[in-house]
Amino acid sequence: MPTVGLFLIMSLMLLMGGSGIQNLLSNMMDGITSKLSWLYLSIYIINLVFFLYIAFSRFGRIKLGKGKPMYSNFQWGSMVFATAIDASILMLSMVDPLRYVKQPLFGAKAMSAQNYQNAHMLGQFDWGPMAWMMFASAAVIIGYMMHVKHVRVASLSDAMPMLQGDAWYKHIARQVINFLVVFGIMGGIGSGVGMEIPVLARIIANITGIQDTIYLKLAMFAVLFAIFGLTMVKGIKGGIDKLSAAHIWTAIGFLVIVLLVGPTGTIIRAEGHSLVLLIAKFVPMSAGFASGFGSSVDPVKSETVFYWGWWLTYMPLMGLFIARISKGRTIRQVIFGMLGFGALGCMAFYAILGGYSLWLQQSGTVNLIHTLTTYGQAATIAQVLSTLPFKYVMLVIYALSCFIFLATTISSSAYIVSAFTSLKLRATEQPSLFNRLVWMVIFMLFSFGIVFVGGFKTVQAICSVAGFPLIFVSALLIISTWQLLSKDPSVALARAQKPIKVHGSISFSRERS
Repeated sequence: MPTVGLFLIMSLMLLMGGSGIQNLLSNMMDGITSKLSWLYLSIYIINLVFFLYIAFSRFGRIKLGKGKPMYSNFQWGSMVFATAIDASILMLSMVDPLRYVKQPLFGAKAMSAQNYQNAHMLGQFDWGPMAWMMFASAAVIIGYMMHVKHVRVASLSDAMPMLQGDAWYKHIARQVINFLVVFGIMGGIGSGVGMEIPVLARIIANITGIQDTIYLKLAMFAVLFAIFGLTMVKGIKGGIDKLSAAHIWTAIGFLVIVLLVGPTGTIIRAEGHSLVLLIAKFVPMSAGFASGFGSSVDPVKSETVFYWGWWLTYMPLMGLFIARISKGRTIRQVIFGMLGFGALGCMAFYAILGGYSLWLQQSGTVNLIHTLTTYGQAATIAQVLSTLPFKYVMLVIYALSCFIFLATTISSSAYIVSAFTSLKLRATEQPSLFNRLVWMVIFMLFSFGIVFVGGFKTVQAICSVAGFPLIFVSALLIISTWQLLSKDPSVALARAQKPIKVHGSISFSRERS
């Protein structure tokens, strides 16, 4: 109940604060970018290096529980991708490259031909391997504790052995971490939905001719509530998993249509160049050197900090979700599965939708940058979709895809948070229907608060602020993961049987107990 109360208080603050809250969050965002961006960048670099080592080393062979995997590779991958990625990728993949191309990237002039290529690539970095690897910091340790150690993980702090015990300082540390997790989920999910609903409202207004007002947005929340309710009643099997599969096929279908009706060859060639450029510029981008603004408020670095904060807010939620559905898989399969289904999937959106938007701008077909600067991203997205053949059909397909994305994300999020807050939940039990519905309502109420305040800067600020304290939580998870895996019996046995050379012949070492 305290966490529910926290959500309610934050929602009321957004509804009552208005522009004052927006200005406060905007100033906080600028301060974080100029003074604290190095912390966001550092934890992502450390996390990527650490879990790549885990995946390629003997630790990657550790199996998370006995038996076969609970789900097929496609079911598992679609649930992971659909839960982590909401409708925002259908929107931001169109407008992010337009924002980037206006900034000088890697020494290229703004709006130059080279900068178009840089802009096409940069969004794929923000949604690529480094971003998706952040989920491993929670998923690996929770999966290990749940399926190998058979520990009931009701909250993120339960998966950290260093915090277990009756000492007063450990109790306080657990409470602080659990609070930060709730705060992070609030920021991440609420900001995502708060950004997506206005865009969807604009699309629906274009299709139907209905005026885009607050009442249309309220009606959309009502429709989403009905969809969420159906999936909540079903739980994971029969509900979230089927919605995830529909989510993936709808998204793939939309991408294929855009690729085929758009400048197919241009998009494919641009993506080939972007992949090469991504590899060549991966290190400087990881260090925040995409543009040359120095220590001032760098708009490109600000975008990366926003995304790094956003991915951090999803980290606890996704860690528990991935862990729950990964029984029977090895750690290596989990890590590379996230990169394969997650990172490559997101990059495909930026390759196709971002490539199409940039082509429209560069070819002079539509001045999308003017629309983005003057009217915002909702109008820009609607303008991009209006250039496609069968305009109204494509608008309907797009709106349907966004609704499925939204339903999957919030349904899964409410499921996971209800699991976190269920005090007497057994390992094989699902959270109660009442608990799931309560969290679904809370998520929607907070999201409506974001819609009411408005502005993309609000979304960026909430994500960055909410993700900041989770930087330190992620560091603790990395340390805890190493402490656990280094003592795993299978790893110790493999180390004990390591072959060694004895006078030219090969023998096997045996460690003394």
